[in-house]
Amino acid sequence: MNGNDFMAWILRSPFHSILSNGMMLITITGRKTGKAYTTPVGYYVEGEYLWVITSRERKWWRNLQGGATVDLLLKRKPVRGAADVELDEKAVEARMYEYLRHVPQAAKPMKVRVENGKPDPQDIANTAKDRLFVKIKLAQ
Repeated sequence: MNGNDFMAWILRSPFHSILSNGMMLITITGRKTGKAYTTPVGYYVEGEYLWVITSRERKWWRNLQGGATVDLLLKRKPVRGAADVELDEKAVEARMYEYLRHVPQAAKPMKVRVENGKPDPQDIANTAKDRLFVKIKLAQ
């Protein structure tokens, strides 16, 4: 069982609450294969959107470019949403500040120095080159 399998197991289990406030499962359908892919992702809520940060090296988000429907297991409840990808580096930089405001513990693993509660702008710019955000609006 790899790390993703273990996270998925916990998120589907009665023990989900230890992770559910910041982790969920996202299921994406491959545009070429039609195959469904499920992966655990971190998220935060801002306004009417769920925001997911991921590495540009990962491949799952590519099926969302231009918008796509996704299935989520959010707090152990199945929900559907409309997802799109934010790739523009300047927009990703701006979103990084919000992300770190919601998830301050992510700064250290992403090598973003924080002084007096403010993330270092150069560290943010460097990190944004390797990251992107997925924006998900839940279906009504």
